[in-house]
Amino acid sequence: MNKHTPAPQPAAPAIHTAGKPKLRVLGTAISLLEELRVKAEQDLGIEVSFDNNDFIVTQHKAAQEPEGYDIYDQCFHNLDIVWYWRAIQPIEISRIPLWDEINDLTKTGQIGPSARTGQGDVPARKLYVQPSFALGDTPTGRISMLPTTHNFDSFAYRTDAVDHAPAMNSWAALLDQRWSGRAALVDEPAIGIFDAALAAQAAGLMSFGNIGNMTVSEIDQLVDILEERRRAGFFRGFWRTAEDAARLMIDGETDIQSMWSTGLGILNGSGFPIEQATPAEGYRAWHGGLCLSRRLHGRNLDVAYDYLNWWISGWPGAVVARQGYYISTPERSRCYMTPAEWDYWYEGLPAREDLPGPDGSIRVKRGSVRSGGSYWQRANSIAVWNTTMDEHNYLVRRWVQLVGRAEKDI
Repeated sequence: MNKHTPAPQPAAPAIHTAGKPKLRVLGTAISLLEELRVKAEQDLGIEVSFDNNDFIVTQHKAAQEPEGYDIYDQCFHNLDIVWYWRAIQPIEISRIPLWDEINDLTKTGQIGPSARTGQGDVPARKLYVQPSFALGDTPTGRISMLPTTHNFDSFAYRTDAVDHAPAMNSWAALLDQRWSGRAALVDEPAIGIFDAALAAQAAGLMSFGNIGNMTVSEIDQLVDILEERRRAGFFRGFWRTAEDAARLMIDGETDIQSMWSTGLGILNGSGFPIEQATPAEGYRAWHGGLCLSRRLHGRNLDVAYDYLNWWISGWPGAVVARQGYYISTPERSRCYMTPAEWDYWYEGLPAREDLPGPDGSIRVKRGSVRSGGSYWQRANSIAVWNTTMDEHNYLVRRWVQLVGRAEKDI
């Protein structure tokens, strides 16, 4: 589909005889936006409720309480545990009319033949349900998760606290001693550990055989480096939500830290002097999507498929673009974005006008340029994906100890 192709109409509302269908969506603030909930209700003729939690709580609920939700809205790196417990059911590709329009980032791990695939949980390796019910990258007629939102993360820094901006374009800056007492990491083991690992490796503090699947000794060495920093008072905090991350900077607590796009939006909208780094080593990438609860069947399953197809039909992708996120069917969403929005968010061009966030408030000031360039440039520079490693349980134990001690220090 090109930019001149008319946008598809929203999926027809599910028609049933037993009253308005209800859909319960379990997920995080990444995509559980009120604007999306209201529009889904209007377009699909259903009731939608959101259960919004942080990553850890969401994953626990998804695995242990499959009767409590219909749709699991999360990321590919959070699939292993939920799939292991058979809490979700395969998605039939034959019921996803726009499947062929979903781009290759999830299907093959690359956009472009020379792109870096990145290490860790490359979504393609967990996308297809194999005949054995294992997950793999060999195409079949069923998938584990419908690919939707994704992004390429790094860290952010106060531009008024930096003398030489080019020096910030390496993950090494995140552990630079000059930021002692003014730095923070995201408190999610499968995410924060990779910010720290990329920084430690770039700074020459250690190296990894496979940064996306660390050994116990590598985890120990990395956490020991972080512990040494903690004892020296290096970390100001560990945060779990984008709002908390933004608040650390607004309150003058930090100059550099892990940062998500939604946090950048809060800061940019308030005119805060903030910049996302474009690390020479590559981004830490993530890819979200939608899963079907194992409890769904019949009427409720039909409604859930309507919701999945609505998500990639165009309008929702335009909303998440205004958060700074990308969608797996970008050309569908282009029809719902102004030329200025498309040029800024996807093409990496200067904003021709002030641009709104999902709630309509100004998020991007005229003349601003998104760091890292276009979508295709950013997608071709992935160092590692958010990952649940083989030694995840051991990592979690060491991470919880580290964060617990850090919180007592503050």
